[in-house]
Amino acid sequence: MTPEQAAFLLNEIYLPQIANEHATTRRLIEALPHDKTGYKSHERNMSAWELATHIATSQIFFLDGIVNGQFGPGGKLPESITTPAQLLQWDEENFGKALNKVKAMTPEQLAAPIDFFGVVVQPAVTYLGFMASHSIHHRGQLSTCIRPMGGKVPGIYGPSGDSKPAQAGA
Repeated sequence: MTPEQAAFLLNEIYLPQIANEHATTRRLIEALPHDKTGYKSHERNMSAWELATHIATSQIFFLDGIVNGQFGPGGKLPESITTPAQLLQWDEENFGKALNKVKAMTPEQLAAPIDFFGVVVQPAVTYLGFMASHSIHHRGQLSTCIRPMGGKVPGIYGPSGDSKPAQAGA
């Protein structure tokens, strides 16, 4: 991949996608009933809280790995963060800073190969797509928890069954 191609991917593809997906993720976390975050749809599944925190921390993990040119252990939340509102505040304070570091990378840095734990080596910028896919995957899992927890599922790529436009046609 050339540096010019990497810069194009960042600016024309990944940044708009990340902005949209991040806003959607925040809506889902906001919709979690704060007193039922331990909900699990199956004993082998992550709880709603584990999913929400995994999504938020993994985004920072990917962004930091891209900037650092290597991936290390995933980040952890401070133990004081125990509610969806606190998680959203932590995300507000950390996501933008981490994304701005990626935005400041040179085209050459964006095109540089990064090894992902010996599994795959790709240009740095392509891990933004992997980050988005990873978040979307776990966000799908999280969205299935909200209604059984007593919450209302927000629209993701259009109205949900709990959105007014969807209810009007029901």
